[in-house]
Amino acid sequence: MKALLCVEHGPPENLVVKDVDLPQPGKGEVRLKVNVAGVNFPDTLIIRDLYQFKPDLPFSPGGEAAGVVDAVGEGVTGLRVGQRALAMTGHGAFAEHVVTQESRVVPIPDSMPDDIAAGFTMTYATSHHALKQRAELQPGETLLVLGAAGGVGLAAVEIGKLMGAKVIAAASTQEKLDLCREYGADETINYAEEDLREGIKRATGGKGVDVVYDPVGDKFAEPAFRSIAWKGRYLVVGFAAGDIPKLPLNLALIKGAAIVGVFWGAFTRQEPKVHQANMEELLSWLAAGKLKPHVSKRFPLADGGQAIRWMMDRKAMGKVLIEI
Repeated sequence: MKALLCVEHGPPENLVVKDVDLPQPGKGEVRLKVNVAGVNFPDTLIIRDLYQFKPDLPFSPGGEAAGVVDAVGEGVTGLRVGQRALAMTGHGAFAEHVVTQESRVVPIPDSMPDDIAAGFTMTYATSHHALKQRAELQPGETLLVLGAAGGVGLAAVEIGKLMGAKVIAAASTQEKLDLCREYGADETINYAEEDLREGIKRATGGKGVDVVYDPVGDKFAEPAFRSIAWKGRYLVVGFAAGDIPKLPLNLALIKGAAIVGVFWGAFTRQEPKVHQANMEELLSWLAAGKLKPHVSKRFPLADGGQAIRWMMDRKAMGKVLIEI
């Protein structure tokens, strides 16, 4: 089979497509014939040896995929060969086949196309967990989403509106902000043209925001945190802009605010029943047409490195996919 391989840590341009042996599922494992794989920010880190999980070289990146179960290992009872399914793999999905634990594979509803399935779980489940369990976002509160046109950002805009919040979307271009408006944003801030703190003052009438959803980090973190309202919650989701910020902790004291970490992957392992309930709610919203995942770019497997570069350069709006 063909796979996009990281043979040495480095930029996505170093990735190569090679023929490798077809993996065989072991006890409790499932093999998926991959049709579509989702590209996510962790893919940009894992190939540079900057992620929390460090697979042995060579490996294929790619943390989520949709396709068809084509082999099962001993003891697998919940899935059958020929069944459409999506898999959360951690890595390995940028390949024609991937093997992972049965617990990481779930059937795809008949109404859900492969391209939506391949790009749904990581972005929507991260944002849902962040806003529901970590921020405990309430109807009528104000939510600021940084990097709002990216995968998790746009999902946060949608989910925030569904939860009854006033949503302020912040992004770097008018095109991105127009997309955020389509997905429910009440106010927008172009932080490439307007000072972020001034934009927040304008959008909130000087009251500040109750919740900051931050997958960006870097220079945007401190001005956003300085604009948080009393008893606000600052969600640390990621650092897509580069540097990990160092926030002055006296601000948390003065604001009575909380800095809250969001690690969705660990949450799914630590609280599987809550995660399952979250997924049921998300899928019910999707089936009801309340969520409309946006796919902005598709790449073939041969151009998988370009897909990751697209993500690294922050060109993605909504979801980027690799079609196998």
